[in-house]
Amino acid sequence: MKVVHLNTYEGNGGAGRACLRLNDALNASGAESSVMVYFQFKESSRTGTFSKSKFQKARAIFNILSERYLSKSVVKKGLKTPFSLQWFGTSVINHPAVKEADIIHLHWINHGFLSPKFLAQLDELEKPIVWTFHDSNAFTGGCHVRYSCENYYKECGFCPLLKMSGKDDLSHKTWLRKKKAYSELNCHIVAPSNWMAKSIKLSSLMGFREVTVIPNTIETSIFKPYVKAEAKKILKISPDKFVLMSGFMPSKDDKHKGTSYLIDALNDLSTRPGIVKENIELIIFGNKPNAEMPQFPFKTTFLGTVHNDEHLAKCYSAADAFITPSLEDNLPNTVMESLACATPVVAFKTGGIPDMVRHLENGYLAEYESSEDLATGMEWLYHEDQGHEIQKEARKTILSQFSETVIAEKHLLLYQTLLDLQPK
Repeated sequence: MKVVHLNTYEGNGGAGRACLRLNDALNASGAESSVMVYFQFKESSRTGTFSKSKFQKARAIFNILSERYLSKSVVKKGLKTPFSLQWFGTSVINHPAVKEADIIHLHWINHGFLSPKFLAQLDELEKPIVWTFHDSNAFTGGCHVRYSCENYYKECGFCPLLKMSGKDDLSHKTWLRKKKAYSELNCHIVAPSNWMAKSIKLSSLMGFREVTVIPNTIETSIFKPYVKAEAKKILKISPDKFVLMSGFMPSKDDKHKGTSYLIDALNDLSTRPGIVKENIELIIFGNKPNAEMPQFPFKTTFLGTVHNDEHLAKCYSAADAFITPSLEDNLPNTVMESLACATPVVAFKTGGIPDMVRHLENGYLAEYESSEDLATGMEWLYHEDQGHEIQKEARKTILSQFSETVIAEKHLLLYQTLLDLQPK
């Protein structure tokens, strides 16, 4: 079985990492799987690219930059919610890797890669097409993150993100283009979380499609537990400290990642009875090098971007709790990585996070947008006597439900089912 995965970039962002991880898992399970990306930032042996020649690279850069900056120009100033116009794209149906594949598996295809027009072209190949939705863009009029907006239930329009919003605004026009393209495209959707599957079923663009819930996977031999005291020493943190860890820290005003809730929760935690501030240390990874960082009430270590996954696993292992205040996430890699390293997670009850975090078993699910409850989750782990059992449960969750073998088998079963339905 030959499978080709299509993604805009190699390994960039959650979708890129999820795509590569699935590819590795499928190859380990006996499939012939490969990844083709629209643009490589550097030469790579892990993926092929549709932009190999100088002309193709130049065109890809033009498409990517045009898409990104034009999309930003139509969004209200100060709003950081990602939005895509999808005016630019490229045809891939004549590429040998696509033509020779038995299964075409789409992932994240924005930034000038597969616009609705070129997406519909894939149906001409008469091959099973699987599309994993890593965010909400495929079934909206442009946004990647929806929050409480329900316009996608109908035909979009009156978009709260756009400078010029109305019945026939750019979100509605994009919705119409997608509707036309999807009417010509036969594909099977994979939702990495139950939350995403429910959202798809509510959408006017994709609600009639078949949807299978299959989570992303993770390298369980890399993201694994290390002795906590030793991991803390590696980061030059006292083994006696209670360590809180959090990921990428964008602007305090970035609504999507919920940074303001984290800051409020930490300040709340620091004032609670029984909390000894000097016994707690915060570590932050993935922050921008020159970003203006907020003030935290605890001693804080900034790790910067951690490029080596084995070292990142040791960082997770050094933590007693991983905190993610995200307000909307499909199936965040950081949560899966933390649990794989036997580190409990404290997060809001939102998106696909409840698919991974089981309340008071391998972590804590706080009430949505409640900084107070987020602080309560941290406090619970700080005082919890059964910490080792919670850590074991975290690792067990990943091995039983998200390991490479488990997720590869689910995909292979879906692929074979779709192949069997093809006309003989």
